[in-house]
Amino acid sequence: IVTSRIIKQLEAGVIPWKKPWSGGESAFNRISKKPYSVLNCILLSHSGEYATYKQWQSLGGQVRKGEESEVVVYWNWVPVKNAEQKEDEEVLMKPVLRYYNVFHISQVDGVEPLPVEAEKNKLEPIDEAERIKDTYLSRESALRLVIEHSDKAYYSPSRDCIVVPKLDQFMDPAEYYSTMFHEMIHSTGHKMRLNRLESGAEAAFGGTEYSKEELVAEIGSVMILGKAGIETSSTIKNSAGYIQSWLRVLRNDSRFIVSAASKAEKAVEYIYTGKREIKEENRKE
Repeated sequence: IVTSRIIKQLEAGVIPWKKPWSGGESAFNRISKKPYSVLNCILLSHSGEYATYKQWQSLGGQVRKGEESEVVVYWNWVPVKNAEQKEDEEVLMKPVLRYYNVFHISQVDGVEPLPVEAEKNKLEPIDEAERIKDTYLSRESALRLVIEHSDKAYYSPSRDCIVVPKLDQFMDPAEYYSTMFHEMIHSTGHKMRLNRLESGAEAAFGGTEYSKEELVAEIGSVMILGKAGIETSSTIKNSAGYIQSWLRVLRNDSRFIVSAASKAEKAVEYIYTGKREIKEENRKE
């Protein structure tokens, strides 16, 4: 379910983890008011309010006839049954991917949307993006950042160096920070940090491991953009080669998008805190 949704949107020419419209809020549950996880934001078609059929009914609403639901996934820990296990032994648990169906508020009659907060000054998020970048670079003293007039943006693991074009080369400041954060996510894979990068992946353009890492970096970049409050345009920056590689990766490994989102969350956590593990409460939707 997860992979087929993303493949369909990629084939339509829209990268699903890049929100193709202007607006600050992410998808969240109308009852709990909690935002959904990054994986679910990838899956869901809209930002804003979602709820189950019964939750909308509890608010006095009614899902219109013929409306199709969307899927929200979550991990549920279940005990591993072992007939030989003794009573005093610790019960082993394993994660199982579950899902439930939700509807967007645009599919519901009888419920008014929650009031939207006034839009913030668009200059403020840029300052926040600079703070995120500077904090990370000051902590990772071995990592170099080169900002120069160039037509390339990349991270070199062998030199532990990020290279990005100058800000004035971009049409939109948000795309500059999107590119910066993309390469910062790559840098977290260095062996001195999260040790995520595969040997030789840097040179194998279009290869499986290269494509997987690109997906991790793009998801992580959008996560940071969301945290910083920076609006992104719907411009697809990536080449057709990238997109075709991602399609091949996803078709060969139907569970990889879940793994990619998890790796992206760990990378973002590392950029913000320097920690290699995510607290359990931060995993909740």
